[in-house]
Amino acid sequence: MALDPTKHADWEIAEEAQSRMKTCYQLADELGLAKNELLPHGNYVAKVDYMKVLDRLRDRPDGKFIEVTAITPTPLGEGKSTTTMGLLQGMGRRNKKVVACIRQPSGGPTMNIKGSAAGGGLSQCIPLTEFSLGLTGDINAVMNAHNLAMVALTARMQHERNYSDARLEKIGIKRLDVDPTSVEMGWVIDYCAQALRNIVIGIGGKMDGYTMQSKFGIAVSSEVMAMLSIFSDLKDLRGRMGGIVLAYDKRRNPITCEDLEVAGAMTAWLREAINPNLMQSLEGQPCFVHAGPFANIAVGQSSVVADKICLKLADYHITESGFGADIGFEKFWNVKCRYSGNTPNVSVITTTIRALKHHGVGAGALPCPPGKPLPKEYFEENLAWLEDGMGNLIQHINTVKKAGINPVVAINAFHSDTEAEIDLTRKLAEQAGARVAVSKHWQYGGEGALELADAVVDACNEEGHFKFLYEMDTPLRERVELIAREVYGADGVSYTPEAEAKAKRFESDPKFNDYTTMMVKTHLSLSHDPAVKGVPKGWTLPIRDFLIYGGARFICPVAGNISLMPGTCSNPAYRRVDVEVETGKVKGLF
Repeated sequence: MALDPTKHADWEIAEEAQSRMKTCYQLADELGLAKNELLPHGNYVAKVDYMKVLDRLRDRPDGKFIEVTAITPTPLGEGKSTTTMGLLQGMGRRNKKVVACIRQPSGGPTMNIKGSAAGGGLSQCIPLTEFSLGLTGDINAVMNAHNLAMVALTARMQHERNYSDARLEKIGIKRLDVDPTSVEMGWVIDYCAQALRNIVIGIGGKMDGYTMQSKFGIAVSSEVMAMLSIFSDLKDLRGRMGGIVLAYDKRRNPITCEDLEVAGAMTAWLREAINPNLMQSLEGQPCFVHAGPFANIAVGQSSVVADKICLKLADYHITESGFGADIGFEKFWNVKCRYSGNTPNVSVITTTIRALKHHGVGAGALPCPPGKPLPKEYFEENLAWLEDGMGNLIQHINTVKKAGINPVVAINAFHSDTEAEIDLTRKLAEQAGARVAVSKHWQYGGEGALELADAVVDACNEEGHFKFLYEMDTPLRERVELIAREVYGADGVSYTPEAEAKAKRFESDPKFNDYTTMMVKTHLSLSHDPAVKGVPKGWTLPIRDFLIYGGARFICPVAGNISLMPGTCSNPAYRRVDVEVETGKVKGLF
């Protein structure tokens, strides 16, 4: 059939394209992978042995590095994953040797309101069912590793309660004296399950565990998932696993996975998950999928090792950061690039006309509550809303420029966009120092992304001057101040007494010198308040706490309330997902 996203659902488009997709062996041959570097999972998905690839190609120069980010997200959507896939296809149409890497989607959003993040329309990653429903088991491995740590902790607490010191010594166990009120870690599951945010475990007799309050988070919020994104090699991953802090003893000393002698077994669960997954776009360009950590509280990136092999295998490599440039790009810039040593040539800032209008609150833009019909005014030309909302895009352009990276604005076009609206967006973005391209990849695939592909290639040919926002010897509170002022546009930072005391302790302890700063705040606003749109002025970022991730080696300043367990909405996506019992094909995914 002729593929038309205005008439066909994403899963229908993916299903038709899958009837003629390349095998993983064809993709490997086109990429120049050796036979022993490919680890097939069927005919169309494979893992790639990153260690063998990097060893073989260690002397090959890296290709050009392209990062994709967006304006501050709105309920209207910006289409960042769709733009990533469209750009991949557009550059493929220009006969560039190009590859991309995106994050693996969580089952929670896939079965809830967001969908699977494979892209959309004629710019998708396929096969869609495998991509959306577990892929090669990486998230399952993360869950098993994470929950094994909790099994080890809760079992240890039970045995220390039940057994004397002499009995523990006889079986070679040292009493850790865990404080049950200071257990930091919880369990994980790959769904949005608000009923599990706060639970009580260990109900029963003395052999049924340790009775205490506990909690669940979504799997992609696990520190183990964050480490899968940033690790450099297996030795690095094993060392980080041992540093995960599960709880504190009654003297406030941290209790780690190494203390519980479980870090090695946790790493063993990840022995296959460390290798990136090879898939493809609708038009047959190679696309890797690897890791999927939260961007609100973790790094929000696909893996360092996937980027490294992609930069060796192709002339151009596209990677994607979670949420807007204040969250995902800032962490890409100051955390991921620091870990990897790879610096981008270009950052693509994805936007839509209607999302920019949504940020035009100063000009009276109407609210768009999630799940409710879009006000008809968003389908009508409104240059006042648009011009006011452009401030949000310009803030992000300036952030990218501060990193010394060339910005390209991708206008993800909709049929309701008018010529005057596009001209105004182009004019103001160019005045801010960005290249601008209108892209119709959702409707036309790679053919619709040629203007964007040309702009990105052109920007790659221009020299960049990459620089971090801060150096690692910058004190913690100075880092937070720099991020708040330079990226969010705040006037300054305030701290609760407890947060300030923690910050002083971290700054005075050399142990934390190599910990990166991982900001925790809403993705729905440049500020800490998700209701505040546009570019807020005259405000202070309030830091209420600091979290420590000892394995990932993150210090996380917390602004606002961020839940590690999202909730399932009243009209979730799983209501529309089903299986054709005659063929086994899954329908309804998006």
